Amino acid sequence: MGAPRIAVAVVTMGNRPEEVDALLRSVAKQDVPPERIVIVGNGCPLPEFARRLSLPGEVTPVELDENLGCPGGRNAALARLREFGDVDVVVELDDDGLLVDADVLRRVRELYAADERLGIVGFRIADELGETQQRHVPRIGGSDPMRGGYVTGFLGGGHALRMAMLDEVGDWPAEFFFAHEETDLAWRAADADWHILYVPELLLQHPKTSPARHAIYYRVNARNRVWLARRRLPVALVPVHLGVWVLLTLARNRSAAGLRAWFGGFMEGVRESAGERRPMRWRTVWRLTRLGRPPVI
Repeated sequence: MGAPRIAVAVVTMGNRPEEVDALLRSVAKQDVPPERIVIVGNGCPLPEFARRLSLPGEVTPVELDENLGCPGGRNAALARLREFGDVDVVVELDDDGLLVDADVLRRVRELYAADERLGIVGFRIADELGETQQRHVPRIGGSDPMRGGYVTGFLGGGHALRMAMLDEVGDWPAEFFFAHEETDLAWRAADADWHILYVPELLLQHPKTSPARHAIYYRVNARNRVWLARRRLPVALVPVHLGVWVLLTLARNRSAAGLRAWFGGFMEGVRESAGERRPMRWRTVWRLTRLGRPPVI
């Protein structure tokens, strides 16, 4: 196939103007420019920098009236790209990330050109000192962040998605708002026989953070965990998956307030509708297991 046409999408809440400015400048330095750049103001007006920077490709601002969360904001960018109809791959980047190397988009283009079933490419996330947090490595345990290859998931902070894959399996689960939306999308992609590739050479520099910095973390983390299992797992694996995560949460969390919020979110996930139910096939369960992460962990 020919060289795929690439777009870059960034979602921001308008509270990181300097970081977004730096990110867009790193996009401008890429040796292969994107065809389009979409910047989404998630429930906020976009600062003027997003309108005046000299950037490669056509820049399209999208201002949403309300904050739709990470997946909802990304869906808004995808909807606008579909209206143009001239993009094959979208690279989605956190608004406080930075592309250190100038060949990231070229490498992405080459990877997709070489494999027509490549659906998702995950980047390596590292801080200013080059350290990658273990939670950012898409494998179980103390895995080497520099070991690439096919995996079962990817990182929301920096990744690439094939538009044809999204057309087949669907976009981000907007109702999740925040937490586990990457896993929901990855499991759908795997079940449709698309490849998920972790490429540590594709680096997104990102400040070291904790997911618990978000006030809603414990509640939505638990709620979405239940929704994820109810939506995507064979019925026999739903209690196994949730049981494993209840035990892990009890073992890891020493905060009484955090545990109350987590179990409150868990019950919210049980009571409320999880949306569509499209469980993965058992052969997908086996495929994910062979790749090192059975979908009960």
